[in-house]
Amino acid sequence: MLDYQLRTRLVAGENAIEQLGTLAKSLGASRALVVSDPGVLAAGIFQRGIDSLQKAGFETCGFHQLTENPTTEHVDAGLQLAKSFQPNLLVGLGGGSSMDCAKGINFLLSCGGRIADYWGVGKATNTMLPLIAIPTTSGTGSEMQSFALISDAATHVKMACGDPKAAPAIAILDPTLTRSQPPRVTALTGIDALTHALESFVTTKRNAMSDCYAREAWTLLAQGFPRVIENPDDMQARSQMQLGAAFAGMAIEASMLGAAHALANPLTAFLDVPHGQAVGIMMPHVLRFNATTSNPTTSDSAASGNASAVSEKYRELARLLPETSHLGTSSPAETLAVTFQNWLERASLATPLFKLPNWKTKLAEFSSESELIEAMAAMASKQWTGSYNPRPASTSDFADLYHAANR
Repeated sequence: MLDYQLRTRLVAGENAIEQLGTLAKSLGASRALVVSDPGVLAAGIFQRGIDSLQKAGFETCGFHQLTENPTTEHVDAGLQLAKSFQPNLLVGLGGGSSMDCAKGINFLLSCGGRIADYWGVGKATNTMLPLIAIPTTSGTGSEMQSFALISDAATHVKMACGDPKAAPAIAILDPTLTRSQPPRVTALTGIDALTHALESFVTTKRNAMSDCYAREAWTLLAQGFPRVIENPDDMQARSQMQLGAAFAGMAIEASMLGAAHALANPLTAFLDVPHGQAVGIMMPHVLRFNATTSNPTTSDSAASGNASAVSEKYRELARLLPETSHLGTSSPAETLAVTFQNWLERASLATPLFKLPNWKTKLAEFSSESELIEAMAAMASKQWTGSYNPRPASTSDFADLYHAANR
């Protein structure tokens, strides 16, 4: 059964941030708490948002005490400021961290309690304040989602808190805001968006709606990513990346993610690998894993049929690649895996696990590389996204995938 509702108004175009004040007024608000990380503040983007709001007569307040991967401590600090300022509108202006932190603050300000109370789906107890999301990166797609990813400050466990009430009322896509990103951030967020399109297209929850969004996201991102890496001033490519990331976020909302994201979270938790790089490193190996059965000689017709169905989905995406001259020389999964690996290399993100900066430091806590990988695999097996992977993956499978990425 398909049950999907588009909850967020989407406004896109160069310098669209200048419409923030007018759009905020349309929500009947007058006091805005703007959540932005220090980098957005330093780049002058926060001030552009504030200027638009104040021009429309808003009283404004900024919260900047957050970092990448917002934690419960960041949300709690934002809550204290919100209680003092008493906004009737929240604005998440920045990357996924700013938007997720704004959602987290909204949960607690509107419904009380602590973030852990909203871990899961549909646990908001009251109507929440309207939220405007303005991404300054092209990656998470959080601007089109009802989920906030907040890490427990003590355990570092990522809690996915989702509720229809938490979805932004309006998302503003302005590609000019992404121009101030360092090249590495452009690469990391772009790879993340590409994995969103790839994974949401084949999950066990996929449907006609998610297919539409994932397919269009993939088309835009596959065209835009190589161009924006080569020429950061290509505004058409930046527009493609931003809209593609938003569509991928919509695909996630209608579908889900898979094993690559389950494998990425332990890499971040154990080795401090940035999320975009972590999920990117694992994606080629997951593509190959999904398109095969656990045993090539298996007589399990269901498993074989599933692998065949996934391969056909991959074939559809491979045909949408800007360059498909090599499509007939390998399987669709291999075509996508090789293409993805090439993108990682062009973005300087292709790194075997044992060459990651914190690999040796973390390895000192374990008796062998296999023991470290087993610990990460155990954590990966508990990640909720893995349960939606098209091919079921055991702890042993996750370990094998890490070993594949370690070569």
